[in-house]
Amino acid sequence: MIRVLAAFFLIGLFAVTYPAAAMAQDTPQTETQGDAPTDTKSDTPDEASSETQPQAPADVPIEVAPADTDSFERLAQRAEDLARREDASLFAISRLRAELVGWRDRFLEQTNVNAGRIATVDAQIAALGAVPESGEEAPAIADRRAALIAQRNALVAPRVLAQESYVRANGLIGEFDTMSLQQQTDELSVRGPSPLNPVHIGAAVTALWQLFDVVGVEIMAGFNVRLVNGGLSRDLPRVLLLFVLGVGLLSVGRGMVTRWRTTLLSRQGPWRPMGVFVASLIQIVVPLLGLVALTEALKALDIFGLRGGDMLEAVPAAGSFVIFGWWLSRLVFPLGDIPGYLGYDAHTRAAGRRASSALAWVMAIGTLIGAGLVTLDMSEGAIAAFEWPFLVVLGILFWRLGRVIRTKPEQREDTIVSAGRLRNLIGRFATVVAIVAPLIAAFGYIAAGIAILGPSIISVALVGLLFMLQQIVSEMTQPADNGEDARGLQALLPVMVSFVLYVVSLPVFALIWGARVDDLTEIWARFREGFSIGETRISPTDFLTFAIVFAVGYLLTRFIQGSLRRSVLPRTRLDLGGQNAIVAGFGYVGIMLAAILAITTAGIDLSNLAIVAGALSVGIGFGLQNIVSNFVSGIILLIERPVSEGDWIEVGTQMGYVRSISVRSTRIETFDRTDVIIPNADLVSGQVTNWTRGNLIGRVIVPVGVAYGTDTEKVAEILRGIAEAHPQVITTPPPAVMFIGFGADSLDFEIRAILRDVNYVIVTKSEMNHAIAKAFAEEGIEIPFAQRDIWLRNPEVLKDTTTP
Repeated sequence: MIRVLAAFFLIGLFAVTYPAAAMAQDTPQTETQGDAPTDTKSDTPDEASSETQPQAPADVPIEVAPADTDSFERLAQRAEDLARREDASLFAISRLRAELVGWRDRFLEQTNVNAGRIATVDAQIAALGAVPESGEEAPAIADRRAALIAQRNALVAPRVLAQESYVRANGLIGEFDTMSLQQQTDELSVRGPSPLNPVHIGAAVTALWQLFDVVGVEIMAGFNVRLVNGGLSRDLPRVLLLFVLGVGLLSVGRGMVTRWRTTLLSRQGPWRPMGVFVASLIQIVVPLLGLVALTEALKALDIFGLRGGDMLEAVPAAGSFVIFGWWLSRLVFPLGDIPGYLGYDAHTRAAGRRASSALAWVMAIGTLIGAGLVTLDMSEGAIAAFEWPFLVVLGILFWRLGRVIRTKPEQREDTIVSAGRLRNLIGRFATVVAIVAPLIAAFGYIAAGIAILGPSIISVALVGLLFMLQQIVSEMTQPADNGEDARGLQALLPVMVSFVLYVVSLPVFALIWGARVDDLTEIWARFREGFSIGETRISPTDFLTFAIVFAVGYLLTRFIQGSLRRSVLPRTRLDLGGQNAIVAGFGYVGIMLAAILAITTAGIDLSNLAIVAGALSVGIGFGLQNIVSNFVSGIILLIERPVSEGDWIEVGTQMGYVRSISVRSTRIETFDRTDVIIPNADLVSGQVTNWTRGNLIGRVIVPVGVAYGTDTEKVAEILRGIAEAHPQVITTPPPAVMFIGFGADSLDFEIRAILRDVNYVIVTKSEMNHAIAKAFAEEGIEIPFAQRDIWLRNPEVLKDTTTP
């Protein structure tokens, strides 16, 4: 964790201090607009080639890039010479690379110089029109065109030179990165002396004994000197104050914060997890401050020599391992009966805490002793023999931690236990690394073993921290205990926060596994550089501008759509279908205008995409033919409005009400309350029956059959009265009763009437049938049903088969 915090600190310090230092070193002075260069003669190739280009008119102010490139030329030549050397050191590579990065950033800014003037000149040239095919045009126009072209060439020249210098600096930076990576790889792949050699083990033990002996001698000598000259008694009050402060923070302060955290755990509320986590962070800060105070108290004694001072300087870093290990182990494997977010049982949690704390203590001890051995003249084999036992102990403890992580969680009725795929993967990774790292180190690859095991331990700790943060956010966004599920932003917030945490952690993981700060800044520079389309460079700033402008336009479109739907259109005489068509059409137009405005504001030149758009149009014509057809059909439906929302239509075998008309399809709600999605092309090119187009008036037909021999005039009179009495039937035109014909079993009649609202045709038909049955029963009119007489051609056969 200390390495992670140190990496973050270095990144911030680099981002704050580097630009000013890089620009101040070997950076030429920028000429302001309108200033003439003092030296008109130069032997550089760039300036010599510029003499042959057309010159702009003298009265036109031109913003130019700095012409003095001598400093960059010297720096680039030094970088090229260093890149050709095989024995170049990482220090020299890093120093020259930093200077090249400053120049590259400056050239990147200059690639857009004179953008406004170039756009104006291009517009002027376009206003003159195209050159006639004959090549003959008015002399005044030809002269003006030539002057504008010369002016444009002069304006573009600084941009071209800046692009060339940018490419050169960028290429040299890439070569240096490759060299640095190759050197790091070579260091890890080199096989050194075996740490199991008894000679090297003896040298390592001797060096360790010598370290403790020298430190003891230095302390005794420093104590005697300080005691004799009176410095010890003079500084004793300050030492005692710092010592008491440090001990108080490490003991009393940590205890108070722990009790406060325990109190927060017993409370309820949405902010309880965040409060507990903040209290946990304070549990780290308070002991760290106490450790720093104790270190300063020991420094104030001024009794430590060279090696003792080195070890004292490493005390805060070593103590940080212990404090962070203790803190994280109690978050992931909590004490008491609390199972924690991972749901382990008490025995597993205790084993996890022991393994985590032991790992932290071993790393702290190794840091302290390693700081003291730095100044000793130890052979490569002695160093390997000293480091290998620490690798073995760390491997054993890491293996035990991996076994703990792979343990299945405790099944509880009140919580949902995850499948544990991630923890199983992390546990397997830890057990494999714990075996492989000490094993390859035993064969002499000490650097590779350290490079594998150390980052693996810190990476697992970082994964645990990320998981705890994710669970805290998830618990904070849980809905109230009312049986309802989280919806909308509340449900998406844990996912969004988790995504942000994972993205932010990627640079940290890269630093843990050996990436340099220069590598991260190079990735950021590539991202900030963007990409080029023709003469237009699109950067992340352009994307951000596009997103903001488009979002504002989209929200404004939705706001106006809502106002039209709720306030404006209901006051007009348009029907519901017309109102929906206007709202939908305004939405399409508004989104298209927002997209065009966002593209224009971001400075993206769409003319450079003409060739790509032409190629895409061919693909759209063949591969997306149906989609384009449905889209165009949707536009036709909104403009022509043969079908509107709320209409009762019949398409093929489907019948129902139109509920929505979208870009690609139309949704129909059938009488069975099911939704049917119909492509818009079928509504435009196919046959559609619209029962409510224009008005709601429609006809109902009720068939009736009576028995033969019934008075047909009386039947017609009864049916006419029933139709005229129904409230849905209009009198103009009046309903009609038709004697259709003589059926096989009945005399067939039909009631044909016009209804006020055709949506009630089924209800009206049912009510008329009820009235007809009641009236016929009162008048004694029989409604026949089919009857058939069966004649047996050979009944004697049946008689013979039925007798025994």
